[in-house]
Amino acid sequence: MAEQRELHWSRTRSLMIVNLIIWFIFAFGIHWFGASLNKMSFMGFPLGFYMAAQGSLIVFVVQLFVFAKMQNTIDVECGMAEEE
Repeated sequence: MAEQRELHWSRTRSLMIVNLIIWFIFAFGIHWFGASLNKMSFMGFPLGFYMAAQGSLIVFVVQLFVFAKMQNTIDVECGMAEEE
C-alpha cells in the first residue's frame, strides 16, 4: 500500500507540475510577448489580442477537463479512486 501511495503522489505531482507550466505559459508568457504576436493575425484579429482575450481562456478550460480526466486515471490505476 505504501508503494501505491508513493506512486500515486509521484504521478500526481508530475501532472500538477506540467499543468502549472502550461498555465504559466498561457497566463503570463503569451501576454509578455503580445506586442510581437500582434504582427500575425488569427481570424482577422491580431494574434496577441486573440490569445489574451480568448485563446488563453480556451486553453484553461480544456486544461481543466484534461487534468480531471488524467487525475482520475491516476487515481484508478493506483487504487485511490473514490467509489461512485
